Amino acid sequence: MKLSTRSRYGVKAMFDLAQHAGEGPISLKSIAERQGISEHYLEQLISGLRKAGLVTSIRGAQGGYVLGREADQIRVGDVIRVLEGSIAPVDCVSEEDPECCQKAKYCVTRTIWEKVRDSIADVVDSITLANMVQDAKGKESERNFDIFYN
Repeated sequence: MKLSTRSRYGVKAMFDLAQHAGEGPISLKSIAERQGISEHYLEQLISGLRKAGLVTSIRGAQGGYVLGREADQIRVGDVIRVLEGSIAPVDCVSEEDPECCQKAKYCVTRTIWEKVRDSIADVVDSITLANMVQDAKGKESERNFDIFYN
């Protein structure tokens, strides 16, 4: 399964909001600059994430966006499903319409696609934005250690 820029950039934007949680509303411009994403494209992504309740918009001169829930309550899978739809590799094992195929009961390859779907779901649903922020802190301290000692 290859993810589109929608979900890749959406996860980056949500990570950025999680990383800066507690600093007040974050502007799309600052997210776009830090993450290397077009601000216009980011507007489109944030709209869907807002409708799904994953982000909240704050209006006004100091407005911007904040996470709609705590970072440990938002899974990477939530973001991907909002922006991509089903994570199933083929339509016949989609969470949205699992019985779309008339051959589903006796299809030999369907079990393979179900296992692929379930494996992907297990991974993306096991990682929260809080996990990502924690991982980033670890990588930053490793980077600083390498700079100091090399």
